[in-house]
Amino acid sequence: MARLLITGGSSYLGHFLVPLAMEQHQTSYTYFTHDPLTAPAAYQLDLRDSTAVHELVNQLQPEIIIHTAGSNRPADMVNLIVSGTRHVAKAAQAVGARLIHISTDVVFNGQDAPYAEDAPPTPIHAYGRAKAQAEIFAAEHPDCAIVRTSLIYSLRMMDHGTAWLVNALRDKKPVTLFSDQRRNPVWADTLSSSCLELATNEHRGILHVAGEQVLTRAEFGLRMLDWWGIEERSSLTISTSDHARWPADCTFDLSRAKSLLNTPLPGVDEVLRRQSAAK
Repeated sequence: MARLLITGGSSYLGHFLVPLAMEQHQTSYTYFTHDPLTAPAAYQLDLRDSTAVHELVNQLQPEIIIHTAGSNRPADMVNLIVSGTRHVAKAAQAVGARLIHISTDVVFNGQDAPYAEDAPPTPIHAYGRAKAQAEIFAAEHPDCAIVRTSLIYSLRMMDHGTAWLVNALRDKKPVTLFSDQRRNPVWADTLSSSCLELATNEHRGILHVAGEQVLTRAEFGLRMLDWWGIEERSSLTISTSDHARWPADCTFDLSRAKSLLNTPLPGVDEVLRRQSAAK
């Protein structure tokens, strides 16, 4: 069992990654303001504080760090995503820990899909730019794998995007789902297993890890509403989006991940079929 540290254990992905990691490794994790997992190996940490990051990593001496922490709040993007990643990468390098850094498909502008790992980032909004810059800092660590992924979901716990959608519909607030934004939604179990598999292999550099099935944001949103039994949709419309503000098609070329990983990459419909059959 390796000594493993996960940043952002209180995140949506952390809810699935941390328990799975604890089955395989000597696992610690960090949180910022609250810890919904309430496990013994939790450490409160502000990733914007370089000294605090280095002190904790030096104390724990992890062999592997999986860096999941981030934020989509404008005030936190640069400080947490960019500076936080730089602090984690430097701390990992200082103790000789392998780094698995979680990035995103929206480092691309959506005009040249499907995107392979060697496609240059072309972000068009603040979150994408912050994540693209964070990749640069992560890549300065010679033993780093950068995992670009897409919309993360589970059928056991509602993802944040679906939860926002459901609350808005229940309050009869206007909601638009976009029919022209294409992504590779990824099951949280798939992403968690992939990260842990990468933690103990020798791949370095970027890897695109997501579900095989391509769906529009509208198709994905409707499938999630069906799964969670949300019938109130009177304030829902389906339309196209402003491609100057939001990337249209961020779908991945997943051939490298398929050849490298033993973890399968099922699409949304396959996951829905499996989980429905298991009920």
